[in-house]
Amino acid sequence: MLGGLLVVSALYSSVGHGGASGYLALLSLSSYGLMSSIWLKQHVWVMNVVVASIAFYHYNRSGHHKLELTMPFIIASIPMALIGGMLAIDGSLYDLLLSITLVWASYKVVNFKSKNVEKNPVPSTVEPYLWGGGIGFFSGWIGVGGGIFLSPILLLKGWADVKTAAATAALFIVVNSAAGLTGTAISGNLDLDLSLLGMFLITISIGGYVGSRFGAKNASNSLVRKLLAIVLIVAATKRIIELF
Repeated sequence: MLGGLLVVSALYSSVGHGGASGYLALLSLSSYGLMSSIWLKQHVWVMNVVVASIAFYHYNRSGHHKLELTMPFIIASIPMALIGGMLAIDGSLYDLLLSITLVWASYKVVNFKSKNVEKNPVPSTVEPYLWGGGIGFFSGWIGVGGGIFLSPILLLKGWADVKTAAATAALFIVVNSAAGLTGTAISGNLDLDLSLLGMFLITISIGGYVGSRFGAKNASNSLVRKLLAIVLIVAATKRIIELF
């Protein structure tokens, strides 16, 4: 389990993500898979906050973050993620919606053409707020941080290159995960196993540090995009398998 968490945190953090879908996959294959969805998503959110914070530190320090791009998404996502975190979700519906979304995102990123990037200005319309609110609610509802949805959108819309998208996704994940945890606490369902989390957090912090430092400082834009595609494909495959 710990080895898997180390690999997942390193891979996901290399593209600015917290690793929620990967952690959920690992936990579902262990004895913790018998726990409720509410229990699972709150523990995953804590891990998300830690790894995405480390990822944001490295990408921001390397000069890839644009606050004016990130803020509309965050402003809209906070209240919606909080509301989503207060709700439970039917397992079958969860698998179906998430599988469809991840397959679409995987296809788009794999077939992404770099010539579409960095040509559009920072969006000045309401569109980022709509995306941010929708992703925030959906993420709070199913228990992820939202970066796995936000990154492809930023790239496909031409609002960011891959490293700027990673920086934006990392901060978005931190805020979204914290809002989801707050919603869970407000609903009276917060029940964290601190001894278990302590062991997990040490492991993922190491993976998150190594992965995000490599992604921000050493990896090329092309490599980061390929890593993002791998993350999306792995997550999508896991969801599809669960459907059957």
